[in-house]
Amino acid sequence: MGITEVTIAFLAMLGLLVLGMPVAVVMVLIGVAGGMMAFGWPIIASAGPVVWGAQNENILTAIPLFILMGELLLRGGIADRMYGALAVWLNRLPGGLIHTNIGACAMFAATSGSSVATAATIGTVALPALDARGYPKPQALGSLAAGGTLGILIPPSVALLVYGSITNNSIGQLFIAGIVPGVLLTLSFMVYILVSNMLSHGTPVEVDVPLREKLAQLRFLIPPMIIFGVVMGSIYFGIATPTESAALGVVAALFFAAAGRRLSWTILAHAFIRTAELTGMIILIIVGSFILNVTLSLLGVAQIMTQWIGGLGISATELLLAMVVFYLILGCFMEVLSMQVATIPIAYPIVTHMGIDPLWFGIFVVLMSEIAMITPPVGMNLYVVQGVRQDRGAIGDVIRGVVPYVAIMLVFTGLLIAFPGLATWLPSHM
Repeated sequence: MGITEVTIAFLAMLGLLVLGMPVAVVMVLIGVAGGMMAFGWPIIASAGPVVWGAQNENILTAIPLFILMGELLLRGGIADRMYGALAVWLNRLPGGLIHTNIGACAMFAATSGSSVATAATIGTVALPALDARGYPKPQALGSLAAGGTLGILIPPSVALLVYGSITNNSIGQLFIAGIVPGVLLTLSFMVYILVSNMLSHGTPVEVDVPLREKLAQLRFLIPPMIIFGVVMGSIYFGIATPTESAALGVVAALFFAAAGRRLSWTILAHAFIRTAELTGMIILIIVGSFILNVTLSLLGVAQIMTQWIGGLGISATELLLAMVVFYLILGCFMEVLSMQVATIPIAYPIVTHMGIDPLWFGIFVVLMSEIAMITPPVGMNLYVVQGVRQDRGAIGDVIRGVVPYVAIMLVFTGLLIAFPGLATWLPSHM
């Protein structure tokens, strides 16, 4: 098998995904078809143990637990109160509630792990207040769509869980690696909002809130901070595995929902059903990627691609810059999980052969996936935010609003390439 056959197979896979075929089906179809052409029926016999082994990975138990934790926080009213508390502290900054959008997205991301859930939740809470105060549509909608992308970078992150399961890297270390980049990217968004509003003077003036009321509102920030501390602290200090820390997070979320008198059988039923739906989709995709990985390994695709890249004589930095362009183009037509399962099995052996840290590459891939979430025409967060707005205006408002954030994320990617320690320093001290 040569580079031409690999390219044809990859393009065929991308074509099926672009046509709208389910990701898991495409992975299985390409994996089985390629294996059948090369090895015949024995590849089918090997699929059973692969599927069984993939679904018995202990670490995958963390996926439904983290999703359930986010669902409980959403339906328990914690997100609403958290947004209100942040608003009284940040609304006097130039940019007002736009800062609150980013801050609330970052805090909810630290407990949900999903970009779409973050954008939908904070968008639903924030848009009525933004509309009532007359904030410009592109600015308001763009901040919500871009802020939502923090959900797959700030741990716990379902995207990092998927990356870790495909590449067999430590989920705990990946989570810790995402903390510093996630915080710095959040601050970068807020600095942009601050500077742009100071220069334009276009933000509505917010009413100052008495200090006593601000201090009273702080109690609503305690639940998400405690949950994040429990989950990430137990991982960082080696007290619990990612799965165990997710279980601790669910218990904490149940406690705070009950303490806020928002816990009921109806809320639990909705949370469990939604968790089952999302988990089933993700697990099917992971199983499909494992079947495809078996075929790729048996055909030696990783070695072929590694030798081809090595023969080009390019440096690791040049390779990463080429991958930035590649992911930008791919992100215009594919959603996050499709991008990950289609590219990681081939890209991962190449970058590790070039001496790139696998933890750092995980953060890089997730950052590229973040950009894909807000690039048209398939940027999921664009449609999520458009879907929760009440005035049913044009989606062009959202697209115009995210353009500055895409530029910020590209600059941040350059900084991450120049200073890889931003992602690797904290895990090295675990």
